[in-house]
Amino acid sequence: MSAVGAVLRDPGGRVLLVLRGNEPDRGTWSLPGGRVEPGEQAVEAIVREMLEETGLHVRVLHKLGQVERAHPEGGVYVIDDFEVSSEGGTLAAGDDAMDVRWFSAADVSEEPMTPGLVDHLRSWGVISSV
Repeated sequence: MSAVGAVLRDPGGRVLLVLRGNEPDRGTWSLPGGRVEPGEQAVEAIVREMLEETGLHVRVLHKLGQVERAHPEGGVYVIDDFEVSSEGGTLAAGDDAMDVRWFSAADVSEEPMTPGLVDHLRSWGVISSV
């Protein structure tokens, strides 16, 4: 199953995360994103998902990496994560996000994160070690 995630940073280097409202990993912080719909390209999916989950319009800059996560009903999500820039909109949690917020490298150790997220963000140079 194909999915996408977006890495959006503010001028101070903080990364935007959403509090997951649905399984898998409900109640943990994660990158905004979701499933790629049939007939949709990954870039189109990330633009759509960012608007649905955060209220922001984005432009895709480049692919950062790919991760695999187990699907709760079996199988595997293959998630392509992209760095994006903001093109406007009003920041607000929407769709299946319970909250949306900016996180510094120090902040990620204080809140529950989806498994492996912090390691991936560090390996891509998105956040530094604290």
